Amino acid sequence: MSCERLSNASFSARYDRGAVKAGVVHLGLGAFHRAHQAPVFDALIAGGDPRWGITGVAMRSPDVVTALGAQDGLYSLSRRGGNEGKPQVIGALKALQVAASEPKAVIASLAHADTHLVTLTITEKGYLDYGPTSAAGLIARALDQRRAAGLAPLTVLSCDNRAYNGAVARDAVLAAAQTATLADATLSWIAEEVAFPSSMVDRITPAVTAAMIAESSDALGLRDQAAVWTEPFWQWVIEDRFAAARPDLASAGVQMVSDVAPWETAKLRLLNGAHSTLAYQGLLRGHRFVHEAIRDPVLAGLVGRLWDEATTTIDRSVVDVTAYRSALRKRFANPALPHALIQIAADGSQKLPPRLLAPMTERAAMGLSSPALAEAVAGWIAAHMRIEGLADPMLTDLQSLANEKAPVEALLACIAPDFGQSAEITAALAKLREIA
Repeated sequence: MSCERLSNASFSARYDRGAVKAGVVHLGLGAFHRAHQAPVFDALIAGGDPRWGITGVAMRSPDVVTALGAQDGLYSLSRRGGNEGKPQVIGALKALQVAASEPKAVIASLAHADTHLVTLTITEKGYLDYGPTSAAGLIARALDQRRAAGLAPLTVLSCDNRAYNGAVARDAVLAAAQTATLADATLSWIAEEVAFPSSMVDRITPAVTAAMIAESSDALGLRDQAAVWTEPFWQWVIEDRFAAARPDLASAGVQMVSDVAPWETAKLRLLNGAHSTLAYQGLLRGHRFVHEAIRDPVLAGLVGRLWDEATTTIDRSVVDVTAYRSALRKRFANPALPHALIQIAADGSQKLPPRLLAPMTERAAMGLSSPALAEAVAGWIAAHMRIEGLADPMLTDLQSLANEKAPVEALLACIAPDFGQSAEITAALAKLREIA
């Protein structure tokens, strides 16, 4: 690994970074944002529009800000999956902040006249927090300042795996505004003037390891402590509804549509649903990574049957499900991108309702059973009985409920009180326990 650190001094960017303005504030400065959204804004800047630099905000931990700060916000992006070239250096990050320790600075960035767009990758559970340093709380107070100053409203763009994520973000910001007892005029302005488009994002991006850092640094010829690995595939579909200034996202390959729902549903139920299934069932069968789990004939068969069931709930006039399924199998099997199952298994209480329970409910309304979806949910329950290292905001409760006499009913009542089809899942869990 090179001793010289990636920085403005050691690397010549494709454009004058000093001329870039921070038109975007991104909340949730993790690997996914740096693999998915940041390269888009980097391309827009390189194409001659310097308004779309990013203020990157880590919500809690300062680690990524520390690593990026030592590199002037620069980092390398490696696309893994055959024909790997030299890592691409991304320069779109103009400023770096940590919400937990400097909320006033984050609010000032959101309220700045140069800011037009807020993007979010705060995970599903991030929309349940309305506190003063939460994403919703910071946005609400910044919008209050913008309204008072006579500035244009913002576009708040969720990039998380939530159904109708635009509406979810809107509800969270309004709830945070009410929690903060902001003026009624601000609540009305948020509801009427601020745009909350929905979007669908798709790019598999594993958590970064020391080995990835070392390999990226060697390939780059500079030490990069903020390197990111991802797959070649990339997709971003956005509802074309903006409050004020609008970047030319289509020129960077983004699909601008009137309704994101068909793509959102397909991604949640095919990619994300299969990922959750492979995570829990794969861990139970002793696998560590997605590419290992999908090579397991038992799990490959389960994923195929799950896709068959989920496909009946997807608008196939918009989404080419056959092509998408074929592409997913290849993406899952990519050995050059080690995606840990334990990472995917995190926060299942938030992920399972839209990924697995929602299609079961829709199929039940069609008079259809869902044995594969039920088996996937049973894997989540069994994992809470037998797998160590799971992460979830409700983990203590889930582990306790999983060991009750009627674990299916108890856990479903906890994460989806209105879900009524427990019999199939109970039968599937009984089979899993027999195998174990």
